[in-house]
Amino acid sequence: MKKIASFTINHLVLEPGIYVSRKDHLENSTITTFDLRMTAPNKEPVMNTAEVHTMEHLGATFLRNDPEFADKTVYFGPMGCRTGFYMVLAGDYESKDVVDLVTRMYEFMRDFEGEVPGASARDCGNYLDMNLNMAKYLAKRYLDNTLYGIDQKHLIYPE
Repeated sequence: MKKIASFTINHLVLEPGIYVSRKDHLENSTITTFDLRMTAPNKEPVMNTAEVHTMEHLGATFLRNDPEFADKTVYFGPMGCRTGFYMVLAGDYESKDVVDLVTRMYEFMRDFEGEVPGASARDCGNYLDMNLNMAKYLAKRYLDNTLYGIDQKHLIYPE
């Protein structure tokens, strides 16, 4: 069986960043999947489900309300390995094209106050598995350690 593209990335040298994971072409459209890598795989602890779940709700809410990207947002959700998120946008983009968007999204997460959108039994299948304080901490960590001052090395997958 052919290995899928995301399993061909060397996770032993991968660092936090924003990477184009893949581009899919559907008729006349391009769909770009981004790897928003928040922790160094196999070197740092993975994120717990409660904060990942909280960030998923906040990130999806932010993207689907962004004036420029609301109609281009296909998906935002966690990686199974819990080291980051996938952001899928309609359009042909490079990592540098979304640095501002991703930075604003994580600032929204870091600064969020109040009830997490969709965190109720009616709206979510596991609404009790949330941790806003830890989600805010991790968003701040990603901003401070990766997004603010991101360089080319952290925008293109390592060889």
